[in-house]
Amino acid sequence: MTKRHGYALLAAIIAVVVALSAAIYAGVAADDGSGGTQNHVARDRTPRNSAAPASTGTWVGAWSASPVGAEPGTETTGMAGHSVRNVVHASAGGTSARVTLSNLYGQQPLTLTHATIAVAATANTAAATTDTMRRLTFGGSTSVVVPAGAQVMSDAVRVPIPYGSDVLVTTYSPTESGPVTYHPHARQTSYVAEGDLAEDVSGTGYTEQTEYWRYLTALDVLSDDSAGTVVVLGDSLTDGITSTVGANHRWTDVLSERLRAAAGSGSDSGPRYSVVNQGISGNQVLAAGLGRPADNPSGLSRFGRDVLDRTNVKAVVIDLGINDILRNPSHVDPATVTDGLRKLVREAHARGLRVVGATLMPFQGHRGYTSGREAVRQAVNAEIRAGKVYDAVVDFDAALRDPYNPRRLRGDYDSGDHLHPSDKGYKRMAEVFDLGDLKGSVSAEL
Repeated sequence: MTKRHGYALLAAIIAVVVALSAAIYAGVAADDGSGGTQNHVARDRTPRNSAAPASTGTWVGAWSASPVGAEPGTETTGMAGHSVRNVVHASAGGTSARVTLSNLYGQQPLTLTHATIAVAATANTAAATTDTMRRLTFGGSTSVVVPAGAQVMSDAVRVPIPYGSDVLVTTYSPTESGPVTYHPHARQTSYVAEGDLAEDVSGTGYTEQTEYWRYLTALDVLSDDSAGTVVVLGDSLTDGITSTVGANHRWTDVLSERLRAAAGSGSDSGPRYSVVNQGISGNQVLAAGLGRPADNPSGLSRFGRDVLDRTNVKAVVIDLGINDILRNPSHVDPATVTDGLRKLVREAHARGLRVVGATLMPFQGHRGYTSGREAVRQAVNAEIRAGKVYDAVVDFDAALRDPYNPRRLRGDYDSGDHLHPSDKGYKRMAEVFDLGDLKGSVSAEL
């Protein structure tokens, strides 16, 4: 081959490469961010504002709530013909977001034809901040059918979620699909409107208020601030049942603020983790409610879904056991409670997760108090303090008990029912938590 023919061949090859590159670029530029994969229930094309996020940052849990049961009164119609606007508080900020919707307690498929996410204009409002309203998609579709007993995660959508902001997640279902999977005792006001107002920014149509979270069980964000998620498994003390509505005064909220402040100050006292709350009022380690699936599922039965399956879990905190004592008609064996807690720890260890556990707080003065139950509580706490249950211990009992009568809560930490803390008591719980306990490797099998 002559030199002249060689140059000609090289020029031809370069021309082919340039043409192929241009075609590939054009195809990428035309892509709508759906990835081209269609869900088996897909209907509409992905709108432009649901473009996939840039691949920077780390996915973490910004908020979560456990599905508790089937909402009474929704057995037949569900929320057909209504827009459900859940208000949740973000424990991490990010540049993109995705949500998980659950039909765990539904007895028929849940059809959602419209779902959105937006940042609330202010705290405790149904109104959205201008230019943050985004339509959610599922496998590239703006509609999704969630089978009975199942859940679905949305596609990621680019939307700035500030740390500590309220986030609005709205769903609309046109068809009857009950019962509704919900979380009562949210201590947060959410909203309902008639008709499809999923993309309404003003919030004026949301005339019905509720303290339930419906369908929504998780909000994840793509974050540059957080490196992972702390999951807190608990009962009403973690659910924050007596905290001020709409104030985010659960002890897990205050723990999130402490972690954020420690990271922002450059302190080495704690890791850069977000916090998600998996508390269920009345929850027990061992026993569950009635039904299939069971209402108020036990800690053991829900540990995989509510803890291990959360996004980018780095550490687990457990505050369970008091209801196993209170709700047992006879005096439960302390070893039954601690053995159940050790099973949870073993499951976490199998995933390489460190577990911080809480002592059980006093409840003298509560209607369920007896001297026998107090003895069980003391025995359980003795095992926990001896290091025979958890990797590390946060001593809520010592922090909140009355120094003159350690069988009951200190007066200013008591909400008044002698079992649940006041806002000041919840704050104290978070203050005594050693942030350093969330770091480190998993200990040997206990």
